[in-house]
Amino acid sequence: MQTKLQQRDVLHGARKVVVKIGSRVLVQRNGRPDLRRLRELTRDLAQLRRQGIDVIVVSSGAIGSGMQALGMQRRPTEIAELQMAAAVGQSRLMAIYAELFEKGRCCIGQMLLTHADLKDRARHLNARNTLLAMLARGIIPIINENDVVAVEEIKFGDNDVLAALVALLVPADVLVLLTTVDGFRAPLANGRTQRVKCLNGLSDETLALAKGKGSELSTGGMASKLRAADMVAQVGAPVVIANGRAPRIVSRILAGADVGTLLTAPTHADRGAFKRWLAYFQKPAGVLTIDDGALRALEQKGSSLLPIGIRTVAGDFEAESVVDIHALDGRLAARGLVEYGSADLRKIAGHHTAELAALLGGEGPAEAVHRDKLVLLKA
Repeated sequence: MQTKLQQRDVLHGARKVVVKIGSRVLVQRNGRPDLRRLRELTRDLAQLRRQGIDVIVVSSGAIGSGMQALGMQRRPTEIAELQMAAAVGQSRLMAIYAELFEKGRCCIGQMLLTHADLKDRARHLNARNTLLAMLARGIIPIINENDVVAVEEIKFGDNDVLAALVALLVPADVLVLLTTVDGFRAPLANGRTQRVKCLNGLSDETLALAKGKGSELSTGGMASKLRAADMVAQVGAPVVIANGRAPRIVSRILAGADVGTLLTAPTHADRGAFKRWLAYFQKPAGVLTIDDGALRALEQKGSSLLPIGIRTVAGDFEAESVVDIHALDGRLAARGLVEYGSADLRKIAGHHTAELAALLGGEGPAEAVHRDKLVLLKA
């Protein structure tokens, strides 16, 4: 019988769970889908759905399935070849999911995303509304990156990041990252490792201990999973990294069993949907470096960023672009939507509000970044 730990009480009562299934869980070494494992996972998830728990699946495996169908022995390196494998494999993978979930009396729906879909505010809200509509009808969404069209500028990086963003988008009560190890393992003095049952926050030391960069069929690794998990934990949702090949793994996690590694945060930010979008779904267009007085005003008083506090402006961008805000020591302090483009910001940086009209040749906002369009970030 699995031991139930007190810190896992945060998992009880979860009604909405995002489950990321990695390539190595889904696909055998030869690239063929592991039907036995898929059958067990879908049976477990279907049972949770019948119990009234909303389930969202973020699934890898499309490229691996396509490689098998095309007789490829090694993962391609050319973008066009990868996209071709994804195009062939995605339909095969979805057909398997549809058949297996139907046996569990569950309906599925497919959603393919790129980072551009979640970065743009209107498309972001459309994706969220579609997901919520599917869940309201008892449908299990199967989400993957749209590898057929994704290029570097619009890629998430890996499906650990995609799963974390989906968990923030909905938002979910719990994120489960399934891999082929039993959680994060820390080294012992005798050269062996042991499973870490719980992490309350993520440190640089912990990241340095993370091992593995993924296999030929996958792109993630333990460090990727820990970083993705930390994003979600920072807003108050627990994350569990566990072995996707263990029986009834997701049901046992939600029941509080002592499996995998639970990651929580010592404190979490109280962020609404807009500030979650701003904090986690953006690739900033530029950087504003601010002085110590402006930093104190942002962090201690909840103030807007005024032009007088800006020391330097990096990048070329338009008004309403997303920028990072750095302290003088280079620390990432905040992210926000700028009221001015980069050319105008360079003109007014370091100047008082009363000087703006003369510098710009007309009236403009007093703030460089308004506090309602700004979110403080963990370093």
